[in-house]
Amino acid sequence: MGRPGAWGDRRRARIGLLGGSFNPAHAGHAHVAGRALAALGLDQVWLMVSPGNPLKPRNGMAPLADRLASARAIARGARLIATDIERPLGTRYTADTLEALRRRFPRAEFVLILGADNLVQLPRWGRWRQIAQGTPIAVLPRPGFTRKALHGQAAAVLARHRRHPRALLAGGAKGHAPWCLIPAREMALSATAIRQSGLGGGILPRAAA
Repeated sequence: MGRPGAWGDRRRARIGLLGGSFNPAHAGHAHVAGRALAALGLDQVWLMVSPGNPLKPRNGMAPLADRLASARAIARGARLIATDIERPLGTRYTADTLEALRRRFPRAEFVLILGADNLVQLPRWGRWRQIAQGTPIAVLPRPGFTRKALHGQAAAVLARHRRHPRALLAGGAKGHAPWCLIPAREMALSATAIRQSGLGGGILPRAAA
């Protein structure tokens, strides 16, 4: 299984989707992807580099090609894939992307991977309840956000659908996908801090990742 093409294929796989601006990608993203791979028994994690996040300002956003290059620099091995597939799909909103991916990869099983900060923001996403109903969600801790996320609106609405990570892909309640919190150490790295520090494009040394 290689990089996904916009036309899709017949791969039968459990695939985690870790979306974001990756402005730039860093060791924290690799850490989240690795934990999700191990905890959920996924076949791949796709680092979905967004052409343009509707919830983020364009000011200070690096070109897509640069952000994709930074994601590819941390995507090591066949199971961690950096892709800008939303660009050829023409999607910007997660709900639309998920619908398009299911049409093009009909045999794949997708899991949405979120940092706790994004679970806090989830009610601001377009059609967020539709997303949660149809797609399993795995949440990873983030410094300063984990407790807030677990006591936030999305967690409250979805409380009865929460599962242990090992049970996430065992099937949820009829008609609704489950979600889980994956235990992991919190990494304080952020793309914003890396940009402000001026560290060479934000790619950390190979040993650090």
